[in-house]
Amino acid sequence: MSFIVSGLPIETFEPLFGLGEEALAEHGALRVTADDGRYPCRVMLENAPIGQTLLLVNYQHQDAATPYRSNYAIFVSEAARETRVLAAGELPPVLRRREIAVRAFDEAGMLIGAELALADDVEAAIVRRFSDPAAYLHAHNAAYGCYAARIDRA
Repeated sequence: MSFIVSGLPIETFEPLFGLGEEALAEHGALRVTADDGRYPCRVMLENAPIGQTLLLVNYQHQDAATPYRSNYAIFVSEAARETRVLAAGELPPVLRRREIAVRAFDEAGMLIGAELALADDVEAAIVRRFSDPAAYLHAHNAAYGCYAARIDRA
C-alpha cells in the first residue's frame, strides 16, 4: 500500500508571517523560538532548527461536519516558503522517532479506526489503517495530541 504525506497549505499561514506580537494575539497566535530541535513545522513537515521562529496557532485540521470536527495548536515555521508534499511512501522527519497516533476517517469524515505507533513504526500503522476502507488518515503526536500530517492513498 502506497501513501502520500502532505503538509498544510502555506497560504493559510503566510498572512501571519512577520506580524508583531499584538497582531498575532488578535489571531490567537504567538511567536516562539525553537530551542531544542523538536518544534515540528506542519507546512514543511520537518523540525525547525534551533533558533528559528515559528508561529503557534490553532488550526482546524478535521473540518468535516461530523462529531469528529477538530482543531488544536500546531507550529508553523516562519521560514516556510512552500507546502511540502512527499514522494509516495516517504515518511517526513516529523513522523519519525515520535509516538504517533494514526486516525482513519471515511469519506464522510467519521472516525473508523485508530492505533498508536510507539516504536518508530508509523509506516506499518499506515498500511494497517489503509487495509480498512479508510479514505484518509491523520497523524497526531500521541502525547500532546497535536495534528502532525494528513496521509492519503497514493
